[in-house]
Amino acid sequence: MSLMKLQGISGSEEYDSKEIRYRTDNGELLEVIIDFDAIDRSAGEWKKYFEKGKQKTAFVRYKDFLLPDLPEEKIVTLNEGDTPLYNAGKKLQDYFGVKNIFLKHEGMNPTLSFKDRGMVAGVSWANFLGVKRVACASTGDTSASMAAYAANCDSLESLVLLPEGKISFEQLSQAVSYGATTLGLKTDFDGCMKLVQELTAKHKIYLLNSMNSIRIEGQKAIGLEALHQMNWEVPDWFVIPVGNAGNVSALGKGIRELYELGIIDKKPRIAGIETEAANPLYESFKNDWAELVPVKAKKTFASAIQIGNPVSFKKAVRELKYFNGVMEEVSEEELMDAKAVVDADGIAVCPNSGTALAGLKKLSEKGTIKEDEKAVVILTAHGAKFSSAIQEYHKNKGNRFANTTKICEADLKAIEKTLGLQE
Repeated sequence: MSLMKLQGISGSEEYDSKEIRYRTDNGELLEVIIDFDAIDRSAGEWKKYFEKGKQKTAFVRYKDFLLPDLPEEKIVTLNEGDTPLYNAGKKLQDYFGVKNIFLKHEGMNPTLSFKDRGMVAGVSWANFLGVKRVACASTGDTSASMAAYAANCDSLESLVLLPEGKISFEQLSQAVSYGATTLGLKTDFDGCMKLVQELTAKHKIYLLNSMNSIRIEGQKAIGLEALHQMNWEVPDWFVIPVGNAGNVSALGKGIRELYELGIIDKKPRIAGIETEAANPLYESFKNDWAELVPVKAKKTFASAIQIGNPVSFKKAVRELKYFNGVMEEVSEEELMDAKAVVDADGIAVCPNSGTALAGLKKLSEKGTIKEDEKAVVILTAHGAKFSSAIQEYHKNKGNRFANTTKICEADLKAIEKTLGLQE
């Protein structure tokens, strides 16, 4: 008996979960609906099920909540998950203006980003369906993750469409090293996204961008795991950077299902954070959740969220409304300063995570997030993927937290003078 189906997000049309499709016949986004009634577990039994799987890979531990119809032998895993949940110390509390900050560092996954949560689901499902080729458009992290998981599956080839010159060298090198066929297109991410949809519609290639509802199910594990780590004590806020809006959609859907199953007893609020360079959801929020007006995304240090026409807009808005959510935008200076502050605490984060962190600070200063409230910030990728942005920031002495390299002669006295250690 199948426990999953695909359904339009308005609940209008239904399809078999094994059918390869990304929208309804009417063009509406799809989502996975799990028959939790048929699984028939109480809230307490769900918690026991999660706890019993503590020694298993995270995706396997949570599989019945993510993709219950996926046979375990079809799972393609790189042992993703079980990422750190850091409790921020006083220095960070003072800077961000919130006393209880938890940092869920998804950059500690195998390919150094949260995308591994979705790709273990999407690539495993592709393996289950027996497809031979997977593809994505990407600003960097999606391509790295998809290529790695496809490389770990003997039967899959991967194809990546990238906006030429608009992703970091480190991210590009990942897709190349994992053996993906990589095309650098003379367009932006939105142009790549349009073309990969046309390509996969015409040929037998499985699309693994966030419009793939199976992939989104895997990303639900981020919020689920954070709450499990917190012993099911629900924070007041989840703060998430927003690009294509798949992550805020996934996290919201997963927490909504946990709440409806009685596994958690209250709803947190969700804050989605964009850069000023790419802020369509923020503009919608400002106008009482008006319809999406795509923007031409400008250059930003947060290149992974340099997206002006987010595919998951409607899903994201639905979840933000359900959780009484808000949107905020931040400047380049704000996001890089926030990144520098957290980096200096020994936690290496990407500029996209810096966007979420800067949003936390801004919402704290506005009084939206109160000083005594508990906030979980989703850090989406590791700082090691963005060395150029880091170097550019710290070379500029005008930046607030710049840590410039001091140059001196190669002798002891010169070193002592530079360090102020003369007798």
